[in-house]
Amino acid sequence: MSPNPPTPPLGTLVVDAQGRIGEFRGEWCGAWSLRRVTGGTEWTVSPEDVRPPTPEQRLRAETARANARSRGELL
Repeated sequence: MSPNPPTPPLGTLVVDAQGRIGEFRGEWCGAWSLRRVTGGTEWTVSPEDVRPPTPEQRLRAETARANARSRGELL
């Protein structure tokens, strides 16, 4: 079992073990809460099951966020 990574700043993009890209929303009882960059329901993951996104994954997530904002879906 690997040690838990340090808690990232709010809004940091990470990828969970299932390949979902999420924005770090907080920590509770040792689990991290993530949410898609376009909004929606949060989910929890173990900190050892996340990794940083690749440059391509980061670009796709940031583009999805910008598109959602342009459609008025995000504030």
